[in-house]
Amino acid sequence: MTLDYQALPGELARAWRRGAPDAYGMAPERGHVSDGVGVPCRHCLHDVPAGRGYLVLAHRAFPELQPYAETGPIFLCEDDCARWPGRAPPPILSTSPDYLLKGYGADFRIVYGTGRVVPASEVPGHAAALLADQAIAFVDVRSARNNCWQLRICRSPMAVPLDADQVS
Repeated sequence: MTLDYQALPGELARAWRRGAPDAYGMAPERGHVSDGVGVPCRHCLHDVPAGRGYLVLAHRAFPELQPYAETGPIFLCEDDCARWPGRAPPPILSTSPDYLLKGYGADFRIVYGTGRVVPASEVPGHAAALLADQAIAFVDVRSARNNCWQLRICRSPMAVPLDADQVS
C-alpha cells in the first residue's frame, strides 16, 4: 500500500495568510517569530525556519461539526511555502519521539480502538496497518503531547478533504 501524507491545501493556507477566519471565526494570530524548533507548519510540513514569522489559528480537519470533529491550534508559515507533495513521511514526523494516530471511517467518526501513541519511526507502519482495514478511510496524526493536529494519512491516491474550515 502506498501512503499519502496530506498537508493543508494551498488554497486554505493562502486564505488564512490573507486573514480569512479560522475554525472559530477569528483572524489568524500574527506577530509570532519561530526559533526554528517545535513550530511545525501544516502546509509545508517542515518546522518554520528560525527568524521567520508564523500564524497561529484554530483548525478543524472535518467537514462539519459533530462529536468527533476535534478543533485545535495549528501553526502556518506566514510567508508562502510549498505544500508537502505527500509520497514520503514529512520532516515534522521526525521532530518528536512519538505521535498519536487515530483511524476514522468515511463518515469522519473515529473507529474505536484505533487511537495509539506510537514511536516516530513506527508511524508509517502503524498507519499502513490501520489503513489495511477497509473500515478506516484515513488516519489523523496528532501531537502525543499537546494533541495538535499534524497531518492526515490516506491510501494513495485517495484524498480525504482537509478544508473543513470556512474561508472567504
